[in-house]
Amino acid sequence: MILTVFDRTIDWECNHTWKQSAYNTMWCLIGCSIGDMGTIYYFQVHQIPWSTLSIMLLAMTNGILTSIILETIILLKQMDLKAAFRTAIGMSLISMVSMEIAMNLVDYLVTGGAKINLMVMPLMLLAGFLTPWPYNYWRLKKFNKGCCN
Repeated sequence: MILTVFDRTIDWECNHTWKQSAYNTMWCLIGCSIGDMGTIYYFQVHQIPWSTLSIMLLAMTNGILTSIILETIILLKQMDLKAAFRTAIGMSLISMVSMEIAMNLVDYLVTGGAKINLMVMPLMLLAGFLTPWPYNYWRLKKFNKGCCN
């Protein structure tokens, strides 16, 4: 299937790009999941009486921050700290925000929100991976750029 986006032809059948975008999405998911699920778990264990929305917004913020930190650490193998941090900050916020929204929406729909258990975690991770993956593929094809390139 070929899709035209902004006068550019995007080939959606490139296995190499799907693999690369899956790899990039996986690293983003790892970073986002650490901050997101860690925050929700902390509030759950300590029974902190915040609203579900407040906990989820903080969890999403922490998820994005931990993703940027993890990406900076990964990029230190290729560049100095300043360049690695700039590159990590330049990652697609669209991808990270969509990932965070998908993960937290699944949590909310399955548990009522701001609760982590072994039943919801795989569903959250699957939604968090699948939601930005096509966008990350498109980004690689259009700009030949990814957060782990």
